[in-house]
Amino acid sequence: MRRILEPGQIEAFAQRDIPRLRLPERTRVFSARAERLRGLGARGAIGESIGDYLHLIACIAEAQQRALTSSKARPPTPEQIAQARTFRMPLLQASSWAREDSWRRALAHLCDSVSALADVPASVRQACDRLLQMPREHLEARADALLGSRTEDIDVVTAPFIMAALQVHWVDLATTVAVEDVADLDVRGVCPLCGTSPVASIVRAEAPYHGLRYLHCALCSTEWHLVRVTCSHCMSTKGISYQSIEGAGESVRAECCDSCRTYRKIVYQEKDSLVEPVADDLASLQLDVLLGEAGYQRANGNPMLWQR
Repeated sequence: MRRILEPGQIEAFAQRDIPRLRLPERTRVFSARAERLRGLGARGAIGESIGDYLHLIACIAEAQQRALTSSKARPPTPEQIAQARTFRMPLLQASSWAREDSWRRALAHLCDSVSALADVPASVRQACDRLLQMPREHLEARADALLGSRTEDIDVVTAPFIMAALQVHWVDLATTVAVEDVADLDVRGVCPLCGTSPVASIVRAEAPYHGLRYLHCALCSTEWHLVRVTCSHCMSTKGISYQSIEGAGESVRAECCDSCRTYRKIVYQEKDSLVEPVADDLASLQLDVLLGEAGYQRANGNPMLWQR
């Protein structure tokens, strides 16, 4: 008797041959995001307000790439790598890793870059000025609040800049390690490298990842494999559906779970080779509104857009 396998089952049977991790590409991780944001912001279907915001985040992403180029984080020690592997824990755990001063230098570079823009709104320039004048201990406390997801302590105006600087630092760290340094975690829903939740997932089209789904870390941009048609929040394989906006194309959909009533966006490279999880998630806010009206909740937010 022949047995017909669904796509998710095929992946499950082939686990040994599937690359489990994709570490970020240091030379283009943020520049590719900036390019995608500019392309999405130029589309007529995007409203003027969100288009302006995408332009701002694109400028930040370009500044992030420049900051990353001049940054050089200290890699984890062999002892730290061995400990993480022994206890199956994230190697660069965001909530407990001792941050270097370089993340604040990255923040200053981002603020200076944005403030120098001719078309930046006055409110954004004021936020940058506040951050540039903020004492070190206050900046560190705000970073702790963001990395610990303590929403009551997060200032939504300055949060995107602080998060952007933290992304530079953690991508810098991520590019100092090898895939074999990173342990397999018992909890599949968080980044194996830094323990942060994914912002979205991506089905890749290039070899050797063709047709495979990877969750994309909101902090360090590491991607880790998860079998398709699986809720990335509760790991259920039942009651999974996919929603999209009619007429908006098929490159961005929401993977909805009826078991936990949450969703995350999923983007498809085979539908659009330029998709980028953070950028496409941010540009598809209309889909978030529709899913909220349907009774679903986001599994977690976008790192560049904070709300109370």
